[in-house]
Amino acid sequence: MPTLSKLLSKFSIDQRAILIALIEKILTLNWHGLDIKKLQGHGDVFRLRKGKIRIIFIKDKNKKIIRIIDIGYRNEKTYKL
Repeated sequence: MPTLSKLLSKFSIDQRAILIALIEKILTLNWHGLDIKKLQGHGDVFRLRKGKIRIIFIKDKNKKIIRIIDIGYRNEKTYKL
């Protein structure tokens, strides 16, 4: 699984700042106002949409642990799990 810094490296500095703020909201479970949906057929896998960028993550119900799986543009293979 790629590291978060590697996932963010393909974005511009401005986009990285926005993505880091969004990731902080995801990790603190402050999802109010975010476009988050559960992916069908994948258990506890969610996606956050910000324009053309998608953040795919898993939320463990029991441990309240969140892992970022992928960050990319919609037209890339972001949804290929």
